[in-house]
Amino acid sequence: MSLKEQFGKDVLLTGWGHSKFGKLTDETLESLIVQVSAEAIRNSGFEPRDIDEIYLGQFNSGMQPLGFTSSLALQLSEDLANVPATRTENACASGSAAFQQGVKSVLAGTARNVLVIGAEKMTDAGADVVGAALLGASYEMAGKASTTGFTGLFAEVAKHYEKRYGEGIRGSGIDGAGFAGGLGDVLGSIAAKNHHNGMDNPYAQMHRDFGEEFCRTVSEKNPMVAEPLRRTDCSPVSDGAAAVVLSLGPASGAATDAVRLAGFGHANDFFPAERRDPTEFAATRVSWERALGMAGVGIDGLDFAEVHDCFTIAELIMYEAMGLTPRGEGSRAVQEGWVYKDGKLPINVSGGLKAKGHPVGATGVSQHVIAAMQLTGTAGAMQLPNARRGAVQNMGGVGIANYVSILESV
Repeated sequence: MSLKEQFGKDVLLTGWGHSKFGKLTDETLESLIVQVSAEAIRNSGFEPRDIDEIYLGQFNSGMQPLGFTSSLALQLSEDLANVPATRTENACASGSAAFQQGVKSVLAGTARNVLVIGAEKMTDAGADVVGAALLGASYEMAGKASTTGFTGLFAEVAKHYEKRYGEGIRGSGIDGAGFAGGLGDVLGSIAAKNHHNGMDNPYAQMHRDFGEEFCRTVSEKNPMVAEPLRRTDCSPVSDGAAAVVLSLGPASGAATDAVRLAGFGHANDFFPAERRDPTEFAATRVSWERALGMAGVGIDGLDFAEVHDCFTIAELIMYEAMGLTPRGEGSRAVQEGWVYKDGKLPINVSGGLKAKGHPVGATGVSQHVIAAMQLTGTAGAMQLPNARRGAVQNMGGVGIANYVSILESV
């Protein structure tokens, strides 16, 4: 059963905008929000006066002094005066939380056109402030000092994964591909893949094709941040914004074809780590099942996916949570080339959070924009041939808040 069959109406992505990601010293949070909002509305073919509601995804958590940002998009036009605007926050999934709230407004019939924005300005704050802010998404570490920050939390996930499944990776018999080193080599290959893909993304923060040897090797330029995660296993601190217009129907003056939302899922897990299996990402799996079930498709029905690779171990476990491989066999997707641009299910053709950057509130909306570009043939050098259906997966915390969207060409 599709979303339209379940709710009796389509939800369409009719326009979108995307800023460059990176250290944007000449931009403010306000200028980024106005920039992408203007682009999204203009490309949708609608006018600011046609927007019925606004949702802004932003984490912040003290990284910016301004903590009340819901009305910043109104700076775009006098015609947005008095439009309801709400800021959503769900850690690194704040952008997808905003997206799904916009979807529900359209489905509820309280809005015909909703502007959804994701934005974050992180690089103005010092490393200690950013680290403390991100640790606010940890039940155990919030408010505590840490030398490794959130990297340390995902490093623990990687250690548990290595202990449980590492022997199978080392015993894979893959020599030429360099998997003799076990999990570290697999994670290095994922990093190298995403950096290579990021070379084709004009919005990406990092445009450097490091190669597998560099990403697999600990060196002065690629130090260990929190064992076994090296610098190339970690997404960077970023500024950036993205926006999308959700509508019941397209406008005649739209810049591109619309994209249909076929299904969506959201699931939250327990917050305390002791109540979760560190390698299971159980609620992540449920969010995938809900989205695919609503869309009426299986994993084989997807042409690509943009997933939340805040750290390379997260992408590896995602292969398993989404059902691409059985538990403990995610390395097969790398070893056998499934997740590369020419594979059976390309993952993070944009470069992912790893190369594109991770302005946390912007990430979920950015993923939807990149997917919409793929599905309308407007992705430029990132474009995949015959992309008709794709998925977006966005996550807050260590598998805590989980969102998945299934998008398809109209």
